Amino acid sequence: MDVLAHLRVIDFTTDIAGPYATKLFVDVGAEVIKIEPDGGDPSRRVTAVGAELGGADAALFQYLNGGKRSLCGALDDADVESLVATADLVCIDEAAHIDGAKLRARHPHLVVLSITPFGLEGPYAGRVANEFTVQAESGSILYRGRPTKPPVYAGGRVTDYLAGAYGAPAALAALLRARRTGVGELIDLSMNEVMAIAGSTFADLSAHLAGRPPRTTPARSLETPSIEQAKDGFVGFNTNTAQMFQSFLLMIERPDLLDDADLATFGGRARRPEWPGIMAAWMREHTVDEIVELASSLRIPVAPVLDGSNILQNEHLAARGVFVEHPGGFMQPRPPYVIDHAAPFVPQSAPALDEARGSLAARPTPVAAQPGADPSLRPLQGLRVLDMTSWWAGPSSTHFLALMGAEVIHVESTTHPDGMRMTGYMYGHEKWWEWGHMFAAANTDKLGVTLDISKPEGRALCVELMQWADVVAENFAPRVMENWGFDEAAVRSINPNVVYARMPAFGLSGPWRERVGFAQTMEQMAMASITGYAEDPPLIPRGPCDPNAGMHGAFAMLVALAKREQTNTGVFVESTMIEAALNVCPQPVIEYTAYGRTMTRMGNRSPFAAPQGVYAAEGFEEWFALSIETDEQWRAFVAYLGAPAWATDPELATPVGRADAQDHLDALLGAWAASLDARATADELVALGVPAARCTDPRIVSEHPQMQARGFYETVVHPELGAYPSGGLPYRFASVDVWQHRATPTLGQHNSEVLMRICGVTADQLAALEASDTIGTRPRGS
Repeated sequence: MDVLAHLRVIDFTTDIAGPYATKLFVDVGAEVIKIEPDGGDPSRRVTAVGAELGGADAALFQYLNGGKRSLCGALDDADVESLVATADLVCIDEAAHIDGAKLRARHPHLVVLSITPFGLEGPYAGRVANEFTVQAESGSILYRGRPTKPPVYAGGRVTDYLAGAYGAPAALAALLRARRTGVGELIDLSMNEVMAIAGSTFADLSAHLAGRPPRTTPARSLETPSIEQAKDGFVGFNTNTAQMFQSFLLMIERPDLLDDADLATFGGRARRPEWPGIMAAWMREHTVDEIVELASSLRIPVAPVLDGSNILQNEHLAARGVFVEHPGGFMQPRPPYVIDHAAPFVPQSAPALDEARGSLAARPTPVAAQPGADPSLRPLQGLRVLDMTSWWAGPSSTHFLALMGAEVIHVESTTHPDGMRMTGYMYGHEKWWEWGHMFAAANTDKLGVTLDISKPEGRALCVELMQWADVVAENFAPRVMENWGFDEAAVRSINPNVVYARMPAFGLSGPWRERVGFAQTMEQMAMASITGYAEDPPLIPRGPCDPNAGMHGAFAMLVALAKREQTNTGVFVESTMIEAALNVCPQPVIEYTAYGRTMTRMGNRSPFAAPQGVYAAEGFEEWFALSIETDEQWRAFVAYLGAPAWATDPELATPVGRADAQDHLDALLGAWAASLDARATADELVALGVPAARCTDPRIVSEHPQMQARGFYETVVHPELGAYPSGGLPYRFASVDVWQHRATPTLGQHNSEVLMRICGVTADQLAALEASDTIGTRPRGS
């Protein structure tokens, strides 16, 4: 896939977040030049578990930087500056020490993507932080774990990868506008805001819609059933609907419980101490393979919990060729999307340090701003999108397109409203289907219509909307669209110039093609083995896989639009949820196939920091996060404590000594933290250069001072919900003041506007459609 071969990207970033963003550009043909400091990117020498290497580049570095060029230097070097002047995109992070605004002022055509922990402005800008403390500040950590145990972070550096996954489509959207207008952009991405979206499933909005009740219980809970112990390993479920849970009861041979109304609810199961034993009695008698096969036959979302040692043997991933061999001698996931059935992906080698010196081709400076170009227009203004997605993964991709300026029409039906409407505090309201907090958060700036596509009139109107659209997106199981007659060939015949993006959970081929999959399923397969308490079953990260799939899908759609512009014909996209999850959690398979190590869950500990943990502080649900990465930080922390005797033990002067003493240190730090003001203490330590944080409660993350200063939460007004705070995109554009201009649509809110304007439906025809239940504004039977 060489669609973006015309782009030159200069990457000043190190570690994971920026390199992952630019990796996405390499995968579709862009030239990416990695500017490295003397000695190279430090991640060249350290494996995913913190093991230091000698001369060979780390496998994870090779995965993130395959196909790039390498040049040692800095921005003030003449040869580097000349490259920047002819580039299309420049990616920077805090370690680069580059002022993005000044850089773009010097080169107005440039798109500059800045990825930092808290963004470039606000009281937390420049605050010392790492991935662990960002998870704490964003509300993610306090959302995860057992209510009776300390909260726990999501393993695998997920924040870093998600930052890259969010940054890449934003940069590409800006680049598409720059090509038309000659006007660049400064994209100021906050990793804190990324995790506020991806790490708490909009708990803040849920609390708002519930009237901000007093916080008397922990924010964290465990889904049940979720990850359970089978005879020979762990297996994961989710039962998002009543039908799924009823099928689960049948699977575990307890039909006698079908009429237990209390057990039918998540809260009821959590209150029933006998429930875990009921599941365990059946689970321990069956193997993982037996359970997965039986649950799948009942259409229960299910997956084995996989790690680096066994994931290559998964029948579905193997059949689809998801893992490919890197030239460095290890296995890696291929990109999670395919454009127009492109040839199988072949990984490229990572560059040797400074290998590009003297060999980079000259290039003209991209075109300057066009006369009359309006830099205030959002990047995708004028794009027309038919959104046939549901739940969160698909809608998050089209939500991105809508906030970037596209006109997005979201299609539901009165017989099958979007399932995400059924989340949250909908009970007790007359129009309960409008109170799903996750639906309200993920669909702002869209138009909403209802069409019963099983009826000839509904299908005919859908065909007309497909003819209108530039992009058609869907994320059902493959059989759904095909049963409606909307396979690739059919949609291309309806509109030969359309980008048709299909985003199934497991892909359009392979033995699991028709299996039901949700974010929990993907997290169970790809991420859970390295998240959770060491002594307990694995935990799902709770949230990241939906928006992660959405951002990869959005990036693929933009690549497809670029290809359509080149070829003047329609483009087909397959973008799968499971492969997107594997791309942002590649360490287990890379570490195992490169070095023979099986990564495991470590609770709140890290191979890169010690001590690292979350400690209860003064007050209800007040938790303090600390992460010591260097000897210098340890010395500053010891001085802050007043150099107590235990802290000055010579054994603790080195990272190895502190890691070996982590149990002892946790006990001491737990006693010390019990009387702390978590926020004040974190502020004082950060001022000394020590990564620390108060763990933000996800139910009040909109009150975080950095969120407020950056205007991340924007107020929208809904006919049923009233005014509510809606998280927009996790970055600011220099050219955009507000992302969200319209609340999420009510069911069928724009039927008349859309069908009359686009399809030419008359008032009489509209009334007939309503009378036949082809369209409507209430769920059928409500």
